[in-house]
Amino acid sequence: MGLSKLNNLYREVILDHADHPHNKGALKDATNAITLNNPTCGDEIDLQVKVGSDGLIDEIGYTGHGCTISQASASMMTEAVKGKRPDEALAMAKIFSDMAIGKDHDQADLQALGDAQVLTSIMEFPARIKCATLAWWALQRALLKDTDEEDIDDQG
Repeated sequence: MGLSKLNNLYREVILDHADHPHNKGALKDATNAITLNNPTCGDEIDLQVKVGSDGLIDEIGYTGHGCTISQASASMMTEAVKGKRPDEALAMAKIFSDMAIGKDHDQADLQALGDAQVLTSIMEFPARIKCATLAWWALQRALLKDTDEEDIDDQG
């Protein structure tokens, strides 16, 4: 597949997740929750995770607002981690964060991210990295129960 067709496919996947978000909506009985903001562009995510008695992420939902990339990334993230153990989800968030700063990962790691692997093309635009990573940072903070609400710029 040519690079142009691949970029168009990536764009379609991102737009589909933004227009038809998966798992958007608040959970009433979350075991983990956090709100994070990206003051640079105004993106905000309220993330709720329900870890079941089986130790798996049974449900995950989010509300908030933001640009197409942040909303698509949140949708992709929720799909990728649902049904996983929290330690698996944290490992996936680490892979995504590494990818955002340009670290290489093997194809199996990237495939574990599901549709979110298409966001690698966003990383060519440094101003959009925080948009793409906001939901993943929220996931890490929620699962680690580091729930002090703050802006992502406060993280360094």
